[in-house]
Amino acid sequence: MTYSAGATVRVKDDWPETRGPVHIRTPHYVRGQRGTVVRHLGDFPNPEDLAFARPAEQRPLYHVRFGMAALWNGQGASDEVQVEIFGHWLEPA
Repeated sequence: MTYSAGATVRVKDDWPETRGPVHIRTPHYVRGQRGTVVRHLGDFPNPEDLAFARPAEQRPLYHVRFGMAALWNGQGASDEVQVEIFGHWLEPA
């Protein structure tokens, strides 16, 4: 699935590191959280596969913006954080 700027998404609440050795680029603090797509950065080989020298399919990479208050229990009430997240970690919110 592809997302346009302004789309509200949710980062999957998945923890593949509990199932074996993995390379994850999605920060723990945004898993399960809602954010807003800022822009599509392009399509790139999946680094989760590249880290283990496996064939890596092209995946869309996005800038996703999150309100800091939602991430850290009210801290940074009006601030935002922007994270690069591959599309296979996102789902419609």
